[in-house]
Amino acid sequence: MPPSSNGSQPAIAVHNLVKNFGDVHAVRGVEFNVAPGEVFGFLGPNGAGKTTTINMLCTLVKPSAGWATVAGHDVVKERDDVRRNIGLVFQDPTLDTYMTGAQNLELHAELYGIKSNLVAPRMRQVLEMVGLWDRRNSPVGTYSGGMRRRLEIARGMLHSPRVLFLDEPTIGLDPQTRRSIWSYIRELKEREEITIFMTTHYMDEAEWCERIAIMDQGEIVALDAPDRLKAQIGKDRVMIHTDDDQAAIDALKQRFDIDARIAEGAVTFGVPGGEQFVPRLFAELGVPIKGVSVSRPSLDDVFMSYTGTTIRDAEEDAAKNRNRMMMQMMHGGRR
Repeated sequence: MPPSSNGSQPAIAVHNLVKNFGDVHAVRGVEFNVAPGEVFGFLGPNGAGKTTTINMLCTLVKPSAGWATVAGHDVVKERDDVRRNIGLVFQDPTLDTYMTGAQNLELHAELYGIKSNLVAPRMRQVLEMVGLWDRRNSPVGTYSGGMRRRLEIARGMLHSPRVLFLDEPTIGLDPQTRRSIWSYIRELKEREEITIFMTTHYMDEAEWCERIAIMDQGEIVALDAPDRLKAQIGKDRVMIHTDDDQAAIDALKQRFDIDARIAEGAVTFGVPGGEQFVPRLFAELGVPIKGVSVSRPSLDDVFMSYTGTTIRDAEEDAAKNRNRMMMQMMHGGRR
């Protein structure tokens, strides 16, 4: 059973949470706590189970097993209490583009039962925080992609939630706009003192989190602060391009006892002191090297150390599987 409500209650508590869709095991018994005021992130490829987990925590999907509490309320037994205490920015746009920014927020305020005398000052406060007060009376259809995302964040904050869920908050935006969105998110956290739970498959965004859970195929494979996760790797990533990748993989094993793999189109492996190792690599590998790159440990290296692949390759594999399933369904429907 969930813990009883008290002053030390985590903002989010999750125990053995499971979600199955028929034979598809989307979430496989995840467990974690999020402290009040923490910025907590789910990092993983599309299809890893991040959005399904958020949907269960936000009461949009009922768990198949396990339990979770948000702001001290059970996500199954106290759905209305959970919803009153959370804000949610969906992965897909949900704004009415024919309405103005202000009208979108006014509709949200009405749905959440915010007292009429509080709506105008609160609306100004959140719109100024995201830099949209001057555009409040413009139709959302005239907003840029970044402006619409900022408006959705402002809408999620309008009713002063204790926990704000951000599902891929900057997906589809250019790097400069993504950075500006994150500056607004950090400012919101400082002003509002709320807990932020976000999902992302961008490495740079995950670095802003105080802790991250790396998720793959419905399971949490690692959970800690980004710096501590990277410190566990202790090796630089070396990527080489050759005309015969399999020969290079075999030579690395035979001559250096290094296990390498193909990742993102290159022979990839980890070694301490990558830059110092490269001269030996050219001298002793015995396979011509066309190009080489060395990088310090990243969260993608953490992901690869636990799963055997990079997030980019995992997403490509997931996309291929989805396309294959669609083709099978289409051909099956023609029979």
